[in-house]
Formats: sequence, structure tokens, C-alpha cells
Amino acid sequence: MMYWGNGMGTWGYVLMALNMVVFWGLLIGGIALLVRYLRGGPGQPPPPVTTDPEHVLGERFARGEIDEDEYRKRLQVLTGR
Repeated sequence: MMYWGNGMGTWGYVLMALNMVVFWGLLIGGIALLVRYLRGGPGQPPPPVTTDPEHVLGERFARGEIDEDEYRKRLQVLTGR
């Protein structure tokens, strides 16, 4: 059998490897973007952090960290009544 040259050569293999890396990178990146788009993405900003003392006290009461009497006492201290 007659061969013409010795195959692709070094640059042929390098380009083939680079093409494979680019192909798989684009494929995985496309799938990741598609999943992100279908899930809604990170478009919703986190809720704002409030440091209003009355709001923080209300949250603690809602979570059950303090009872109603303690909530009312602390609320009176905060409002100055």
C-alpha cells in the first residue's frame, strides 16, 4: 500500500485537540445557559436587609424567638410609650 506523507503531522493533532475542547466547551456552556434560562436564572435580587428595630423585633416575634409579652414590652421601649 502506498502512503502519501506521514499523516496529519503535529499541527494537525494540535488543531484537532483544540477543536474538540472548543466543541465540548460550547456544548456544555449551551446546556448550562439553557438550564439557567428555563429555571429562571438568578434574576431575582435578594430581599433587602432592613435594620429597622421595630421590623427586626416583629421578625423575632413571628419566628417565635420571643413571646407576646416580651414583644409588647420591647415595642413600648422602642416607641417611647
